[in-house]
Amino acid sequence: MPIVTIVGRPNVGKSSLFNRMVGRREAIVDDMPGATRDRLYGEVEWNGQSFYAVDTGGILGEETSFSAGIESQVKVALSECDVALLVIDGTVGVTASDEAVALLLRRSMRPVVVAVNKTDDPKHDDRISDAYALGFGDVVGVSAVHKRNIDELLDKIVEKLPVSEDERDEDEIRIAIVGRPNVGKSSLLNKMAGEERSLVTPIAGTTRDPVDTSVVMEGRRFRLVDTAGLRKKSRMDSSLEYYSFVRTLAAVDRSDVVLLIMEADEPCTDMDKKIAAHVLNKGRGLILLLNKWDLLPKKEKLGDKMTEKIRDEMPFLQWAPVLFTSALSGRGVSKIASAAIGIFENRRRRIPTNLLNRLMRDVLAFDRLPSNKRGKSLKIYYCSQSGTEPPTFVFFVNDPEIVDTAFENHVQKELRELAAVGGPAPAIGGGFTGSPIRTYWRGKDEEA
Repeated sequence: MPIVTIVGRPNVGKSSLFNRMVGRREAIVDDMPGATRDRLYGEVEWNGQSFYAVDTGGILGEETSFSAGIESQVKVALSECDVALLVIDGTVGVTASDEAVALLLRRSMRPVVVAVNKTDDPKHDDRISDAYALGFGDVVGVSAVHKRNIDELLDKIVEKLPVSEDERDEDEIRIAIVGRPNVGKSSLLNKMAGEERSLVTPIAGTTRDPVDTSVVMEGRRFRLVDTAGLRKKSRMDSSLEYYSFVRTLAAVDRSDVVLLIMEADEPCTDMDKKIAAHVLNKGRGLILLLNKWDLLPKKEKLGDKMTEKIRDEMPFLQWAPVLFTSALSGRGVSKIASAAIGIFENRRRRIPTNLLNRLMRDVLAFDRLPSNKRGKSLKIYYCSQSGTEPPTFVFFVNDPEIVDTAFENHVQKELRELAAVGGPAPAIGGGFTGSPIRTYWRGKDEEA
């Protein structure tokens, strides 16, 4: 997805505007100038267009212990973004600091939209015209606090986003290769591609930008995307690394299947779990891959024990297959393509209506349905599969609030077993193996 960077001097309301655009409170909003010193990112969707918004620290007019660092971050942000959103304070008007920021923007050659914030009332609209002196044609008076003209601002931003040229073959399978630094992502890509496409060094963080490679495996065309290693934001040592992180998330967003690579001797770290949670949230297929398997000491039933460890520590991924590989020797690499093909098909799988009716009649009729504190039991009227990629199901019930997590997990398990009846997918098992599924609960009156 495109990246929109929010820039401006301190205390003009960048963080408040970021929170309003993202739709939830993410950034620290404080009256103290310079409260935002690092970058924050969030996903924005408007009129069918999605983009990442990045909130930056304010550029300080006076010298402080961290003003130079903030200005450096903003320069990198501008070099990496697709559109810049310049925010100024409408109650103050254009200042020398605003003009300094505008100069940086003009040098960046990026499309710019100017938001004149804190214009809370139409009677303040005369202040907006002063902002045109900064030299940009798209100026919108907004109030982040009162949500005034936010829609118009988003319209202007979307107009300037680059037109996607990302055309693809309907049967092409996109695989994003993700994981922590130095787990062997680039080596694995090179082994799968049959030639050296991505730089491989023992230095963690060599890959900065996603690298696309088109290959044919098992008679199918794949697009492999090697991404930067993901570390905790507190450990990211440069602005470039931070934007590599954002672009890695975007690579996951446009993939069909994600290879989450973990080191065989250190799987299931906190970052591994966070990456997996992002993949799950985006509804992408997932393969858990333990790389450098050849470096582990040989023990009896080691594979079974490691699989059990993963299932115990990442219980929300019971549906994701586990593969053991060595990018160096090539062990297990040949299994990845057939597994990805199976998951690709599983994400498109539909359960026939007659099987869904069987779920309603034979399974749920004999299960103890949940009830609320007043003793009201859940009643399920019918179910339909509303979509694929990932498979999505809607249950119409008497009261959606009665549904608890345990029961939803039980229903998803039953759905997976039903899908397996429809015939196995190639080389990876039947049902929805490797694909998340989504279930929604609606009151019967919501059918329309």
